[in-house]
Amino acid sequence: MKKITEIPYIPIRDWAESERPREKLIERGSSALSNAELLAILINNGPKGTSALDIARRLLETAGNNLAELARTDPRDMKGIHGIGPRKAAALAAALELGSRRRHAEAMEHPVIDGSQSAYNIIEPALSDLRHEVFLALFLNRANKVIGQKIHSTGGIAGTIVDVRLLFKEALMLEASALVLGHNHPSGNKNPSRSDIVLTKKIKDAGALMEVRLLDHIIVTPKTNSYFSFTDEGLL
Repeated sequence: MKKITEIPYIPIRDWAESERPREKLIERGSSALSNAELLAILINNGPKGTSALDIARRLLETAGNNLAELARTDPRDMKGIHGIGPRKAAALAAALELGSRRRHAEAMEHPVIDGSQSAYNIIEPALSDLRHEVFLALFLNRANKVIGQKIHSTGGIAGTIVDVRLLFKEALMLEASALVLGHNHPSGNKNPSRSDIVLTKKIKDAGALMEVRLLDHIIVTPKTNSYFSFTDEGLL
């Protein structure tokens, strides 16, 4: 049997400067780094015999090498990786949340709804990484520009409960002319449930009485660019 030669452990501080994640970022920019290298900068160091990059790779493996999945990982579960304690888990969770909020801020720079895709672009960053269902409403003026946004319900893994009266109270306070609804399905199934359809009709009918149009209801899933539009599917 051929003898396997073990590669000796070399701390990152002993690597060539051009290959150290922190120095590489400063010299070449963040886009030059792999996901593991970026995470290694946040992790900073590892226990004896393990580098921050080793830990970062293991962490990514637990999420299927998918950053979106990693963002949905509970910080308490990150602590199951050798070398990640409460402080590092909190730092990683905070950095991933900042990334999500940045995407949401970018989406809100031009908040005009002209179809399901533009609605999805605003709603997705706020909901897709969550592990429980959340119901969100966008309030629009006559030009279909977003003038307000509010989460009106948070629920469990399988559903949410929405107070329609509070929803329209907010709409009237903002003098909104239209609504776009959004909620997420953490399960990954983008199709609406029976309760989703009933709730949407209830809100549409209530809006008709108050002259607040319901333009769409978007269901987002953890899968990128996967959504269900009630308007596109002829349900509104």
